[in-house]
Amino acid sequence: MNFPPEFLDEIRNRISVSNVVSKRVKLIKRGREYVGLSPFSNEKSPSFTVNDDKGFYHCFSTNEHGDIFTFLMKTQNLSFPEAVERLAEDAGMEMPRSDPREVAVVERAVKLREAVEAGCMFFQAALQKPEGKRALDYLHGRGLGDDIIQKYRLGFAPSGNVLKAELKRRGFAEDVLLETRLISEGKEGRDSFDFFRDRVMFPILDLRGRPVAFGGRVMGEGEPKYLNSPETPLFHKGGLLYGLSLARPVINDKNQVIVCEGYMDVIALAQAGFNNAVAPLGTALTETQLEMLWKLVPEPIMCFDGDKAGQRAAARSAGLALPRLLPGKSLQFALLPSGQDPDDLVRRSGPDAMMQILGQAVPLSEIIWRQLLADHQTDTPERRAGFERAAYERINVVADQTVRDQYRNVFRDRLREMFQPQFKPNRAGGYQAGRKPGWSPGRAGGLGGRNPFRDQGQGAIGTVRPRRALENDTIQERILLATLINHPNILGHVEDRLGAMNLADSRLDSLRQSALMHLAHQPDLDSQTLKAHLAGLGFAHDLESLLGEDTYVHAAFARPTAEPVKATEGWDNTFGWYQRSGLEAELNQLKESLAINPTEEIIAQINTIAEQLNQHTHE
Repeated sequence: MNFPPEFLDEIRNRISVSNVVSKRVKLIKRGREYVGLSPFSNEKSPSFTVNDDKGFYHCFSTNEHGDIFTFLMKTQNLSFPEAVERLAEDAGMEMPRSDPREVAVVERAVKLREAVEAGCMFFQAALQKPEGKRALDYLHGRGLGDDIIQKYRLGFAPSGNVLKAELKRRGFAEDVLLETRLISEGKEGRDSFDFFRDRVMFPILDLRGRPVAFGGRVMGEGEPKYLNSPETPLFHKGGLLYGLSLARPVINDKNQVIVCEGYMDVIALAQAGFNNAVAPLGTALTETQLEMLWKLVPEPIMCFDGDKAGQRAAARSAGLALPRLLPGKSLQFALLPSGQDPDDLVRRSGPDAMMQILGQAVPLSEIIWRQLLADHQTDTPERRAGFERAAYERINVVADQTVRDQYRNVFRDRLREMFQPQFKPNRAGGYQAGRKPGWSPGRAGGLGGRNPFRDQGQGAIGTVRPRRALENDTIQERILLATLINHPNILGHVEDRLGAMNLADSRLDSLRQSALMHLAHQPDLDSQTLKAHLAGLGFAHDLESLLGEDTYVHAAFARPTAEPVKATEGWDNTFGWYQRSGLEAELNQLKESLAINPTEEIIAQINTIAEQLNQHTHE
């Protein structure tokens, strides 16, 4: 029986040589290849190699060489049709029938591929012509060199119907061009027209490196920003990953794959030396794409933009993976700075910055935990109980019992650590009962039941980070000062209290004094002008450190976007807790002194502070 070449190619695309061989031979990965003991001879030193990228095996001891079909024929004594039938079943494909209609389908697919290849070559050539200069300048302006442009076969789609005219001149029928969606059908009896016009073109390649579709980016203003080929007989966007055919050799070498959001991210990373990046095709990650990634490496690194859309994409990926986790198979997440994508990062900060981000990638379990923290408050027993129930319900979706049990163990430990009291140093160097970092004070701190150290306004996983083990008073001081700088209109309400403080950090205290001085002389200063004055006095670095997520993660009201009323309430609550914390530290110090040298004077001081604490509690 003669099998259509397209059918055999599809089997090879779906099933790797190592997958077939490893069922009979124990393989060990070495670089881009696998090695093992030859199944064709009784050897003690491995001379048998498998190369998935090239699609063959080779035995140096016997010179046996072939692909997945010949391996089954040689090792299981099958005929070629039998080997094809068995592998087609493994690939989930139906055997072709000796039917004229089946032959027609294969022949049609060949014509479609030829048309898409011709379109790709046309776009590439157009990029190098005078009409493509603006597109080429755009790509160079994005930091791409000619080698990368050539490697990814980038091109330009001219205005008008130039592609249609050229391909029809070369003999491609209009119905073929319509089916590949290189051209679109005209409405109301009008002529068909080029689907892509005046756009930078990104060919989408299949696993064998053949173009099957395109993405087109508008230059300058215009909607949609990216226009992608619709699905065709050659192209199913949920079953491909952009850049995979080019990245696969490097992925095999590094045993690492970086998953980005878009075409430019993949190409910019390749330009910066990260040639192991891929991307979904204009949609959220699909189950098929996730399975493809897990066939490449056990823990792909999801690297999404630092904006809200990127954070939502990361959350969707986490939700997709969680039920499908298996022992040894998971995801990691490299969280980019807010407002940046991989393209921005490598162009502005260089490859080292990207390497650092990848090195700080966190596991899927951490992302799930952060999502839970973002969605729940934990400042009362009832809320803690709700948080605990939500945590266990979240991980109950994991299908594999071994992985689910491990998640339960990890989350149980984190819940215990989060809520269990511990002893920590106080300001005086003694000890007082407290909570582990991450616990948030509630009503008992004089905060009116609100938690000023929780990012109340953000549910994004990229901004809710693990709490740093900073002293509470230092955090509170930073919050109080940041809130004033971002909301100088609250000066009249807080000036006396903030002016009487003496911050522990000398640089921060100098910044406090300078801010109060400027506002005293110019009470109508807005936040941006105040920051500019302070930066001019040498506080630029201090402002950058103070007015960032390390502060805002504890207090949403300190953000510049917070409502003035919220900022005022939050400042009052934080100051109340700051005062109480100081009184508690002083009380503990006095109690230690009392144990060493009991006097009436110390007892009187203890009673005075205890009364003040009681007043704070009932305010």
